[in-house]
Amino acid sequence: GTTRALIETPGAIASASWGTLLPRAFVGMLALLFGNAFIVGINQIYDEGIDKLNKPFLPVASGEMSKRFAWVVVLGSLFAGPIIVQKFFPALLFKLYMFGMFLGAIYSIPPIRTKQNPFLAGITIATVRGFLLNFGVYYAVKDALGAPFAWSPKVSFIARFMTAFATVIAVTKDLPDIDGDKAYDIETFATKLGVKKIATGATALLFLNYVHAIATGVLSTAGTFRKIPMLGGHTALACILIARFKQLKPDSMQSVKKFYKHIWDLFYSEYVLYTLI
Repeated sequence: GTTRALIETPGAIASASWGTLLPRAFVGMLALLFGNAFIVGINQIYDEGIDKLNKPFLPVASGEMSKRFAWVVVLGSLFAGPIIVQKFFPALLFKLYMFGMFLGAIYSIPPIRTKQNPFLAGITIATVRGFLLNFGVYYAVKDALGAPFAWSPKVSFIARFMTAFATVIAVTKDLPDIDGDKAYDIETFATKLGVKKIATGATALLFLNYVHAIATGVLSTAGTFRKIPMLGGHTALACILIARFKQLKPDSMQSVKKFYKHIWDLFYSEYVLYTLI
């Protein structure tokens, strides 16, 4: 989002006041880190028992971090993050930031705990990781540059693409956790349908997402996208997706975890590709 905003704003890089922009970028990144610390921390606190089965290496589950100290980090992040955003960024971003933290909280905290409902969990993760993060960063950079915000074809594309991708991640994230989720009666698509069906469905949805990206590049007016990275890049990533799926062994947890990691690799690869399209 940062790179795209700089590229799309005429004269932004050449005339930018880096002495002002860089400190603002730093505090923005700090706010994002606080937001992530709050969401991840609150999840580890309330999922301590499950994580001891599924992810015993996590700080709270392993005992490396006490629950008391985890609460200090979570509450400190809840306090610091919003203060930074309210002080340095527009009111719209503050509202979106608070909305994201609210969604992150109800994902883990009873009695709502949306993670227990696979549909609500998917919407929550897709909204935060897909839309709020991409839109928020792009809007913040535009505001810092003093440029008006406008939905460009590239921004619209990445918002659609990453929201769909985050929805798939919301479903596949439970594949490595299936044993612990069953033990604690956490209902997920993975526990209901099994690894093979979820992995197959997720691969199909991601493949269609890549088809959507390629179609967007083909059908767009000339000059909207750079054709080689838009078409060639997404074709290559789609081929990698299929190759990784063919390597999956549903009965091997090590293979399942590797498959899930590859999905994240593709997720971050899209951000790299986005700077080129």
